[in-house]
Amino acid sequence: MRRWVRAGIAAMGAVGALASAADTLPPAVEQALARARVPASALAVSVADAAPGGRVLLVHRADVPVNPASVMKLVTTTAALDLLGPAYTWRTAVYADGPVRDGVLAGSLYLRGDGDPKLVTERLWLLLRRVQALGIRHIAGDIVLDRSAFALPPHDPAAFDGEPLRPYNAAPDALLINFRAQVLTFVPDEGARVARVGLEPPLAEVAVPDTVPLGDGPCNDWRAALQADWSDPRRPRFAGRYPLACGERVWPIAHPEPDRLAARAVAGVWAQLGGGLGGRVRDGTVPPGLAPRLLFDSVPLADVVRDVNKFSNNVMAQHLLLTLARAPGLASAGAATAVPPAPATFEAARTVVRDWWMARLGADVPPPVVDNGAGLSREARVTATALVRLLQWVYASPWMPELMASLPVAGVDGTLRRSTMGRGLAHLKTGSLADVQALAGYVHLPDGRRRVLVAIVNHPEARAARPALDVLVQWAAGQP
Repeated sequence: MRRWVRAGIAAMGAVGALASAADTLPPAVEQALARARVPASALAVSVADAAPGGRVLLVHRADVPVNPASVMKLVTTTAALDLLGPAYTWRTAVYADGPVRDGVLAGSLYLRGDGDPKLVTERLWLLLRRVQALGIRHIAGDIVLDRSAFALPPHDPAAFDGEPLRPYNAAPDALLINFRAQVLTFVPDEGARVARVGLEPPLAEVAVPDTVPLGDGPCNDWRAALQADWSDPRRPRFAGRYPLACGERVWPIAHPEPDRLAARAVAGVWAQLGGGLGGRVRDGTVPPGLAPRLLFDSVPLADVVRDVNKFSNNVMAQHLLLTLARAPGLASAGAATAVPPAPATFEAARTVVRDWWMARLGADVPPPVVDNGAGLSREARVTATALVRLLQWVYASPWMPELMASLPVAGVDGTLRRSTMGRGLAHLKTGSLADVQALAGYVHLPDGRRRVLVAIVNHPEARAARPALDVLVQWAAGQP
């Protein structure tokens, strides 16, 4: 039996060890919580040696289901690495329903999305360049976007927190372009006393001002200083000024008409490449019987996992979860040429994760309530014990290097870039909502050994408790 399977079974013995571990919080952690005015009863903690079945140093409310915020991404990314493998890719398939003569496609072009989580502007540009390499310079018909790989309910981007233009509220899309976000760039031209404004991706029908006046004073809240007006999604306006002190800045913002972004981006990039279009860009499905003219592979899953965990990308995490519902039909390299699998749903994906959890970690610890797989949820729940078991299991699995490398490094990168807990002290996934603060991952000891740590605060003042979690990490790294 493989070492990592044996290790997974050995981890089941950790439950008994949890019962005998210390359940009194370290004094420094209690003091930090008191300063934050957060009671100890709001904190769930488990700290143990990284090896499955290893010594447990601390448990505190570890078996109480809590909201983990983005720490839930550890479940989604680990399941994806195990079920799909780090080299897995998504394939956007290109079809045409007519012949190509003298650079003209006498028909329509079809782009069928496979759920690629990272079809960003530059990769869309490369995809359409490859279409042109097929000899297609002008499309007499339409460009048809087939998004049928996902079957999802209507999504209100304002429903979670009333912030519909925040990119983290974007919904999944089988043909997800640039995370459904537009990126504005501001470059000061001091001589002209303006900031030059750019837009990526180029969006058909959308025109942003070429410039905005420069202002004096500190950078501070420069977005508010612009006094942006998004009431007309195709004609945004800036009534304010851009502070010269800010230098060059970028502003990612969810497109105000999210369902139109893919069509506008495809039309905009196609036109920028000099492509002609007799019809329009619209939604539809690929007619039966057509064979793909081109298969465009995504970046590998390991790269996606890194983006999900380093930068806590919500929509990418949801794409990973939904892909698990289609995994059985995507096992072969030629799957894109066959009849596509059934459209993915969150319900089906959650079933896959639950079955995987039971097979890998056993039934002695209840599986998490995954919801959308990203942690941007009020319903998601997991225990600290369950996450420790997951981190111990993956530590002994073949996927440990990919998973650990995907986690933010304290004081170095990702969502822990500004952390002061100790540079390089830990690889940890962060989680943050209005009433949640969480850390989970691996803490490095001076002798080269590692420990797993899970710490989650659920409380209206959770944000103030973040220093207490940092102290806990330092305590875990300092215990003999």
